[in-house]
Amino acid sequence: MSNDDLVADVNDELFWDPKVDNEAIAVSADDGKITLRGTVGSLREKREAKKAAQRVFGVISVDNKLQVRLMGDSKRADADIRGDLLQALMLDSFVPSTVDVKVDDGFATLTGTAEWQYQRDEAELIASAIVGILDISDEIKLVNATPKAGDVKDSIKDAFKRNAKLDADDLSVTSSNGTVTISGFVSSWSEHDEALEAAWAAPGVTDVDDLMVVEY
Repeated sequence: MSNDDLVADVNDELFWDPKVDNEAIAVSADDGKITLRGTVGSLREKREAKKAAQRVFGVISVDNKLQVRLMGDSKRADADIRGDLLQALMLDSFVPSTVDVKVDDGFATLTGTAEWQYQRDEAELIASAIVGILDISDEIKLVNATPKAGDVKDSIKDAFKRNAKLDADDLSVTSSNGTVTISGFVSSWSEHDEALEAAWAAPGVTDVDDLMVVEY
């Protein structure tokens, strides 16, 4: 697929996604590598734009350089943003009470501890939807008992085999002190994300080194 065709497909997908206003988004392509530039009205929209681009066949990576530009009344005091975010985190049953947040000039830093990666992901998702937040730094630490490396590796490989979207034979897993490394080839970003989710779900995993390559 040519760069022009890929740009056209990504633009069509951005236009098709009702969560994204593509009017101020510029797309460029270089051998499957997509770059998004321009402005969006919220951090959530910036993240949705990247997901939309990754859904397009032929995209092997997305460099998301979109800037969040708040319009007029959307710019808010840091204390107000933090208050709203803490309230939203408290009301979400997936986010543990050990998670805290700091806000500085619209930039939120998530701190504290959690036991699972999905809890960190949920906190980021909640934060991205709060009006006034420009970007997020996730410094939540995962605290979990570290099982044997062999147990982690075997449980992840078993999860790959159970997942209809994954070809376990094309992926390699190693584990050391809670850090899991996944390498190999996947056929889509959807498959890539499924593999990451399976790895993070293994007990004791505190970090995942993603070396997977999307190959069409």
